[in-house]
Amino acid sequence: MSALRLLSRRDGTPHLQGNRVYLRFPLRRDYRNWAQVREDSRKFLEPWEPTWPPNDLTRRAFYRRIGRYEQDYSEGNTVPLFLFTAHDDQLVGGLSISNIRRAASESCMIGYWMAEHAAGKGLMLDGLKAAIPYIFGTLRLHRIEAACIPENKRSLRLLEKANFQYEGYLRGYLKINGEWRDHHLFALLKDDGPISGDTTGNRA
Repeated sequence: MSALRLLSRRDGTPHLQGNRVYLRFPLRRDYRNWAQVREDSRKFLEPWEPTWPPNDLTRRAFYRRIGRYEQDYSEGNTVPLFLFTAHDDQLVGGLSISNIRRAASESCMIGYWMAEHAAGKGLMLDGLKAAIPYIFGTLRLHRIEAACIPENKRSLRLLEKANFQYEGYLRGYLKINGEWRDHHLFALLKDDGPISGDTTGNRA
């Protein structure tokens, strides 16, 4: 994780610093907070995510998840990040930089989730503002892709505010909540310019 080459918080953990949030690698000590946030937001999140396994919120499953994160990160395939509020260090979501491709592609896919109580406050947009320079700068990628279910209006607005451009319709792209769902594909290129606007007000 030292390869992140980021500033360190008080506990020495590498992180990406935003305006009102910061992102850092998930740790085992996050289990209790993560499980509580996910359980409290379950009905809010399930329509937009793959089906949750019956044991998904157990400590053992979380530790296995951390193991996969560490393996994928060490292989250069994924940078998994949890999203925290800067003023009180509360876990409010997650952002994954995955499917990192090199050679001719130099691209990645991003995905994210947000706690129900923290949605609509601009926090994920602030997180994207912190992650995008890291992707184009430290990771030296050229292209960021994101896929969104057409009915997920909040996520569509988020991507548009983050300057992502619509690129097409993907039929049966991902299996979400037990069903193969169509998705909109968005992408942001390194040369597209900075995100416009601020992260205050009623936003995603």
